[in-house]
Amino acid sequence: MTETLPLTGERTAPGIWHETYWFARHEAAYRWVAGRLRLPAGGRLLDAGCGEGYGADLLRTVLGVAVHGLDYDVLTLRHVRRRYPRIPCLQGNLVQQPFADSSYDALVSMQTVEHLWDQPGFVADCARVVRPGGTVVLSTPNRLTFPPGNWYHTTELTATELAALTSTALTAVSVAGLWHGPRLAQWEATHGSCVTAQLADDPESWAPGLADLVRSVRYDDFVIGTDDPDTSLDLLVTAVRGG
Repeated sequence: MTETLPLTGERTAPGIWHETYWFARHEAAYRWVAGRLRLPAGGRLLDAGCGEGYGADLLRTVLGVAVHGLDYDVLTLRHVRRRYPRIPCLQGNLVQQPFADSSYDALVSMQTVEHLWDQPGFVADCARVVRPGGTVVLSTPNRLTFPPGNWYHTTELTATELAALTSTALTAVSVAGLWHGPRLAQWEATHGSCVTAQLADDPESWAPGLADLVRSVRYDDFVIGTDDPDTSLDLLVTAVRGG
């Protein structure tokens, strides 16, 4: 059995049945990024705040480029090195990343910015470590729809706030949103919010219908687009470092 990181509420991981919804929601965002990024042959990509490492490995596999991971937590990095040995990873502060200017062709940081105290400093350092013309993609929960009370989050953002934050150091800023697709929407039309239901009780106490739904969720149960991101569950911003 593959070893998993302990669940603390700070991150999600594959292979845990009651985390399947959250994992699939995160995987959908990584796959969307993988379908949009265009890196040169021999390109280099940084996953800043790589967490468990599944996203960095997905990007490496799909894009066929070198992907590096950066995270602050030593236990997490040990896990990444064991489970994803093709992802070189370093420990570092995301606001003072341990890389020279223009080290990467692109940078992604998924569900990370909401955890940080110095969000403008983080965006500025993301811009610093990508080359001129390089792409930065960030994702974060939408404050307008995300359940309150996650004490790992310092500041959650709306689409307007995320665009304004990103624009302090980057250009060509575009915000997209992630929503439930038809199957999840149909379930919710009958049973109510599946997110609220999951958070209302321990997994061992979930109704059979909810447990079955969560176990079955896949990345393609979510849709991502640019129409009215204020109503979305998660926000994704794509931006470019100016020359």
